[in-house]
Amino acid sequence: MGTAFLLHINGRSLPVAVKRSGRARNMSLRLDPTGGSLVVVLPDGVPEREAERFAHRQTAWIESRLAVMPGPIPFADGGEVPLLGLSHLIRHEPQARRGVWAEEGVIHVSGRPEHVARRVGEFLRGEARVVMAHHSRQLAAELGRKPGRVTVRDTTSRWGSCSARGDLSFSWRLVLAPDFVGRYVAAHEVAHLAEMNHGPDFWALVDGLVGDSAAPRAWLKRHGPQLHRYGGHVE
Repeated sequence: MGTAFLLHINGRSLPVAVKRSGRARNMSLRLDPTGGSLVVVLPDGVPEREAERFAHRQTAWIESRLAVMPGPIPFADGGEVPLLGLSHLIRHEPQARRGVWAEEGVIHVSGRPEHVARRVGEFLRGEARVVMAHHSRQLAAELGRKPGRVTVRDTTSRWGSCSARGDLSFSWRLVLAPDFVGRYVAAHEVAHLAEMNHGPDFWALVDGLVGDSAAPRAWLKRHGPQLHRYGGHVE
């Protein structure tokens, strides 16, 4: 699902991707949580050229959504960012020689001021990789399974995925959420190592791994979009 075309709105050029769905009955449009791109969902049998016409007809709705969207929260000296659900102050310490580290509610960042945002983003991505790999391997062992590669990316449409080969991928932004949320997403993808569907057996596996999937799912529904405001796009 790559960029199919650009939609120009109020001086902005928004990339639009087209996704097909065999379950969709009508065309629909989704604005990502950052307001930086769109997805048009097409039912099977609808020509792809209809996606652009549909998006243009939704311009007023898109403008109204963009107008009320909160702005991004930069990774900057003196700013705050959650780490495993706990607020941390970003403190630039140019004379330090330890790189980037978190300690007692503070993320310390050494180096030049123009590199603070990039270095904080890299630090959080690294923490996410460690945390999600740990959860994935521990939970998979409980099922007697072994995952393939465990990676993190900056995704907006899903929190995690499991490939047919057993490779797991997660949004690095899960490290911003409370740990029980990241553990649930890991359990969701690990359960796909045994059940590549979302049937009753699948959900029984998830609940068996985390005890209660309702609470983390509710947390993501309510607070997930906020996580995409932090730091912009980080790969």
